[in-house]
Amino acid sequence: MVLNGSQLNSSAQDPADVVLSRPPWVTTTLGCFLIFTIVVDILGNLLVIFSVYRNKKLRNAGNIFVVSLAVADLVVAIYPYPLVLTSIFHNGWNLGYVHCQISGFLMGVSVIGSIFNITGIAINRYCYICHSLKYDKLYSDKNSVCYVMLIWVLTVVAIVPNLFVGSLQYDARVYSCTFEQSASSAYTIAVVFFHFILPIMIVTYCYLRIWILVIQVRRRVKPDNRPKLTPHDVRNFVTMFVVFVLFAVCWAPLNFIGLAVAIKPEVVIPLIPEWLFVASYFMAYFNSCLNAIVYGVLNQNFRREYKRIVVSVCTARIFFQDSSNDAGERLKSKPSPLMTNNNQVKVDSV
Repeated sequence: MVLNGSQLNSSAQDPADVVLSRPPWVTTTLGCFLIFTIVVDILGNLLVIFSVYRNKKLRNAGNIFVVSLAVADLVVAIYPYPLVLTSIFHNGWNLGYVHCQISGFLMGVSVIGSIFNITGIAINRYCYICHSLKYDKLYSDKNSVCYVMLIWVLTVVAIVPNLFVGSLQYDARVYSCTFEQSASSAYTIAVVFFHFILPIMIVTYCYLRIWILVIQVRRRVKPDNRPKLTPHDVRNFVTMFVVFVLFAVCWAPLNFIGLAVAIKPEVVIPLIPEWLFVASYFMAYFNSCLNAIVYGVLNQNFRREYKRIVVSVCTARIFFQDSSNDAGERLKSKPSPLMTNNNQVKVDSV
């Protein structure tokens, strides 16, 4: 069955029967874009995970959330994206209903897991910078692991209703088994609010409070009972703030389109150009490969560890070498949750 974009908004079709007529350059461009995303996603997030694994100074409370976020990004690159790629080059879904449902489910797990982990990182940063006296108690190793486990439990609980609502369907416009925005208006509105808008509001509040404190520190108007903010603390905060901004920018178009479709489907659906819908989806897909790049660009310590890992891979020592300098030394002062060196390391001024 060959359909155009407007016909795809009707009720669900058998995925194997839906074929979209497009110029060859469009599918080639989308395929190359997704291949790039998959490769960078896998390599980049593995670098993040191994950086924390190899370097003892990186094994701290804050970086538990960073590793959890990297796992969420890896999920889509390992299973759903390759299936989407297959669908692109076969111009249709030929992998059956079960793979379609699993792919859609894992995509949901990845995106919800990502926003929940980003929220967890923001709360962690807020507690470390704005409530540092309570930080060690709140974010002990045991508590941090429990927080990450809670994030993933909430993620699975949040995505399970899709299996009962019937909202995981194949959409030939984006060659993906994904969340069908028009399946249930009330459910779509709830998803957008609780899985995107509410977390964004929480993260915005946390980072706004941090920015206020940073400005106070720079202008030397902070209260005397506040602990001193080091330039490295500020750099780590800025890194995670950029991660948040990129996620919001990449996922906002798709979420607002879904919200508009849920509110007035009969009016909005015909008004959305197919290119805009496709672009919003692939922009969201692209976000999964950006975080590791941000760490490497903005955090010199992650960048150094990336280089060490590449060298270790070339010499087959990645699993056996601890790259921490003076790994046996214990820090007397509290390390920043996202720091990769101790406080004795000289850092550039902000």
